[in-house]
Amino acid sequence: MPHRVIGDFLRFTLAYNPGAAFSMSLGPYSRYLFGMFAVIALFVLWRLYRLSGPAGRAGDRVRILALGLAWGGAAGNLIDRVRSLFGVVDFIDIGFGDTRWPTFNVADMAVSVGAGLLAWVLWQEDRTALAAAQVAQSAVPASASGGKPGDLV
Repeated sequence: MPHRVIGDFLRFTLAYNPGAAFSMSLGPYSRYLFGMFAVIALFVLWRLYRLSGPAGRAGDRVRILALGLAWGGAAGNLIDRVRSLFGVVDFIDIGFGDTRWPTFNVADMAVSVGAGLLAWVLWQEDRTALAAAQVAQSAVPASASGGKPGDLV
């Protein structure tokens, strides 16, 4: 039975999700497969954190925040998956009338926001590295690049 929080838009509705986000299922072994995927994701996120620089620059702070959100959400869902045979407890139900988003939880929000932030940070880093490479390439004198003096690079 849904409990209204903000009218019909936001409700708390208890749901057990044996699959992954948006109730994606891989059959009777979903619990184990998605648990294994979560363990692998936690290891990858931890490695990305260890490879991050100190949190001195703004980009590094956002990267660490993104990794922390994604790690925390994945760990929370993994704990829920191990704790309950029914699956992950989802309870946030948003929508209008019969048009509803699939029920989710706070850990799902953390994973989604963390993954989005991480994608944005990595895209920004890639753009910065590409721009720096282009500047470095244009700073190479023509004679050093194998051309004749006066050639455009």
